Amino acid sequence: MIKKMFSIAGAMALGSITYAQEDKLGAWYSYFGSQQLKKTNWNWHNEVQYRNFNKIGDLEQLLLRTGIGYNLTPGNNNLLLGYGFIHGRPYPNPDMEDKVTVNEHRLFQQFITRQSISRVNVQHRYRFEQRFLPDNFKLRFRYLLGATVPLNKTAMDARAFYLTGYNELFIHTNGTLFDRNRSFAGIGYVIKKDLRFDVGFMRQMLAQRSRNQVMVSLYNNLPINFN
Repeated sequence: MIKKMFSIAGAMALGSITYAQEDKLGAWYSYFGSQQLKKTNWNWHNEVQYRNFNKIGDLEQLLLRTGIGYNLTPGNNNLLLGYGFIHGRPYPNPDMEDKVTVNEHRLFQQFITRQSISRVNVQHRYRFEQRFLPDNFKLRFRYLLGATVPLNKTAMDARAFYLTGYNELFIHTNGTLFDRNRSFAGIGYVIKKDLRFDVGFMRQMLAQRSRNQVMVSLYNNLPINFN
């Protein structure tokens, strides 16, 4: 089973590399924190993403998010209210010259529910965003379906290697409905309970073009203990 999973991971990575030859390969470095307030159903979300047009140094976006969430059931079915600040440095034309600065303030509401199917851990995330852009205001829905599968252990315990992947669809509420779609596949390692990292490739498909990103992400779910 493990050999089969590694073969699947290799095929997905090879496919991503092949796609990457079509356009410039970027890199996103991300930190995702979700700290449960011990002995409560509340959690604090904290997130930093450093996105580049290249491997590092050519900034595309610096994204900061935070929020307060509440589990409707023990450890699951999380409702969250959040805020994000996005500092963008896009290129206004395909020649990739003369960058501009675009800062965005964003409010969002989301619901995350998780389930386990044998060794497969499945996550559904529904997010609604209110985007305050310079001289513009937009609303957007997002749906993410993700999964992790431990390889050398039966659960996501310490020292477990795992496969991970997701697909996320972005939909505008007016104008052209389709905004973008992101597909990711990677492999990760559980450092200790509630602390893990993974690396992989993400294909982002927009209405007129597509881009590939190397993804490096750290997930910190260590609880906060006030005692």
